[in-house]
Amino acid sequence: MADDAVRQRGAGEPDQLERLWTPYRMAYVRGDDRPSTSGSDECPFCHIPTLDDEAGLVVHRGTSAYVVLNLYPYTAGHLMICPYRHIPDYTDTTDEEVVEIGALTKRAMTVLRSVSNAEGFNLGMNQGQAGGAGIRAHLHQHVVPRWVGDSNFMPIIGRTKTLPQLLTETRELLAAAWR
Repeated sequence: MADDAVRQRGAGEPDQLERLWTPYRMAYVRGDDRPSTSGSDECPFCHIPTLDDEAGLVVHRGTSAYVVLNLYPYTAGHLMICPYRHIPDYTDTTDEEVVEIGALTKRAMTVLRSVSNAEGFNLGMNQGQAGGAGIRAHLHQHVVPRWVGDSNFMPIIGRTKTLPQLLTETRELLAAAWR
């Protein structure tokens, strides 16, 4: 009887999936705070460095780039390395920015291994709309820690994605290890 009532309300067939509600992700889905390609005044990656480290989820500040936790992480500890300058493309970087982005990427991997025993990484920059960039206006490199089975068991069999720690706690742990 309950299944019939669900179908009649247009909710679809029962699928036996558990739901972990993450309403904070609606801002990401709607595209809130995504800047245009024209200016830096509305850019979250330009705004973050104006905040204190805790509020901005900043793990480390360098000379020409900084490291920040992804607000919508793929896995726990998902970091991004952003130049301070508002540039959209890797080819727009200076030699100094290239060197620092590389050094920060290397350090991020070392810190993530020490803190969370990451077994592997996905590193990358999505460039342009066709390249899948969520925020095309401001270059950022993803450093995504990975573990064997992290994306196989829970999402596919368990139908659940888990993040074991609040972002603020993750930021503090990584920032302390960075020092």
